[in-house]
Amino acid sequence: MRVLWPLVGLAFGTALGFAGAFGGFGAFFIVLFLGALGFLVGRAVEGDLDIGQLLSSRNSGKRPR
Repeated sequence: MRVLWPLVGLAFGTALGFAGAFGGFGAFFIVLFLGALGFLVGRAVEGDLDIGQLLSSRNSGKRPR
C-alpha cells in the first residue's frame, strides 16, 4: 500500500488551519499535539519506531569510567 504523503500533509495542515481559525490558539496546539502523537503511534504499530529505545535512559549508552 502506497501512502500519498503530500495528501496526508495537506489534510493535517487543513485540520490545523480550521482548529486555529475556529478554535483559537489552544485548539491549534491540541490538534498539533494529537497529530504528532498519532503519527508516533502509527510508526510504532508499523514497526518503524522502537518505543523502548525512546523511553530508555539517556545514560544507558555511555561507557562506565
